[in-house]
Amino acid sequence: MVSYQRPDGKTVLGYLAEPAQARSAPAVVVIQEWWGLNAQIKGVADRLASAGYQALVPDLYRGQSTLEAEEAHHLMTGLDFADAASEDIRGAVQFLKTRAPKVGVTGFCMGGALTLLALTQSPEIDAGVVWYGCPPLEYIDASKIRAPLQAHWATQAEFFKIDTVDALEAKLRDAGTVFDFHRYLAHHAFANETAVGPGRIPATQYDPVWAQQAWDRTLRFFGHHLG
Repeated sequence: MVSYQRPDGKTVLGYLAEPAQARSAPAVVVIQEWWGLNAQIKGVADRLASAGYQALVPDLYRGQSTLEAEEAHHLMTGLDFADAASEDIRGAVQFLKTRAPKVGVTGFCMGGALTLLALTQSPEIDAGVVWYGCPPLEYIDASKIRAPLQAHWATQAEFFKIDTVDALEAKLRDAGTVFDFHRYLAHHAFANETAVGPGRIPATQYDPVWAQQAWDRTLRFFGHHLG
């Protein structure tokens, strides 16, 4: 765990994973699902580190996490999304900018929605990858998104309906945003390897084939835009 400062001067903790050659390596801010800063999202950061990136996961819930969907919903609804995007996440980007030549942002589910919001709040971001998450479209000022964007969507998702993606594409296109969207015949959280077995939420389902394809695309995208 490391600490860093938000633009407003407050201190935040985050999980930092580093590659073998960390000095001047490009970096990625990883934004959690609604569960919190748990082992699964730390594993995402570790995966990026193994691919050569410094990866920082801000602790948006300030030490809280859960395995229960009801509690996760409670924690998510208690989060100030605007503050998280403009302060916690932007602070993480600015912290990594002191260590890396370029910084990307990626997030899953709730973190995907926050990635889109962060792209409108942090001009320092060099690239963004969204995984099956989107805020209400009226909260996205697409004219402020200057970084190239990639996104991975589940056509069978119940939490984030695929119809919303068409409207989001139109909004981004009108604003001149550079984006690359991919749709998968999959359920929500198809890249979360813990979304398996009887304990998973019925609307979620891990799919290793689609997850691997989406990860391949993500790493090529970050490789192109971040180095």
